[in-house]
Amino acid sequence: MRRALLVGIDLYSFGALRGCVSDAERMAALLSKHENGTPNFECRSMVAPNGGGTTVVTRSVLRQAIDQLFRDKAEVALLHFSGHGTENNLGGYLVTQDAKSYDEGVSMADVLKMANESRADEVVILLDCCHSGNMGTAPTIDNTKSVLREGVSILTASRGDQVSVESSGAGLFSSLVGDALEGGGADLLGDVTAPSIYAFVEGALGAWDQRPLFKSHVSKVVPLRKCTPPIDTAILRELPTLFPVPAEDLPLSPECEATCEKRDDAKHKMFCKLQALNRVHLVVPVGVDHMYDAAMQSKACRLTAAGRYYWRLARDNRL
Repeated sequence: MRRALLVGIDLYSFGALRGCVSDAERMAALLSKHENGTPNFECRSMVAPNGGGTTVVTRSVLRQAIDQLFRDKAEVALLHFSGHGTENNLGGYLVTQDAKSYDEGVSMADVLKMANESRADEVVILLDCCHSGNMGTAPTIDNTKSVLREGVSILTASRGDQVSVESSGAGLFSSLVGDALEGGGADLLGDVTAPSIYAFVEGALGAWDQRPLFKSHVSKVVPLRKCTPPIDTAILRELPTLFPVPAEDLPLSPECEATCEKRDDAKHKMFCKLQALNRVHLVVPVGVDHMYDAAMQSKACRLTAAGRYYWRLARDNRL
């Protein structure tokens, strides 16, 4: 029970856009399946391409679709909107095709209300529109504070007073979110989560660019997509065996290396696992730059801080 509504509007009579439909289509393709092809979200796309000639994403249509997304029980309900956004003294709005002054579209406050009242365990909202940082604020109280019930996460392309940029025929924010979902935001288990997407997007934008915002009230982090892990999870589970005491160095010897005439098969097999852990920065050689040199010079290797973190996960059977 994982539902996603992907909205992309290019066709506006008052200022057409170019990349919003492609944003929604890419998000739907990524979220519908994990990288290994297994089903993920049941996606519903709502798009209005240039040249379509008809108004399909009106206030009532979009509001009804969002209500249906959030209304029923689900493990995760995800909304992605790519289009125009605006604000006035009453708050921010997701602009629909039939927008009029002071009736610009669906109020961000109404979206937040529906999200907070949702029966879904987890709600994730991704907004790629101008002034999207207004999502989650309560202007009548203090427009710097967010009011979110537990289980709601909001990731926006920009702050409340900023515009959102299109680049190379797509929204810059949505393009980066897509890259994160493709694996750029995956951890060593292959999980891509809302916080890891934000970290990926935020790190890619400079001090002079639009600044994304992440607002969240969660007690657990739910993977939004699973990608191929950079290391076999079975090797991670062996960390407590390889390092019985995580703070102690593990001695190495030339017999670990395949090129050594006196190679020991058992030690070499262990060393291959250590090299795999070194490639993902969980293990480092001591006193030299490379694992090969550590073995050939009978030095040692040790767990990094991240290595000790995964060691504890493995010890506690959480991998």
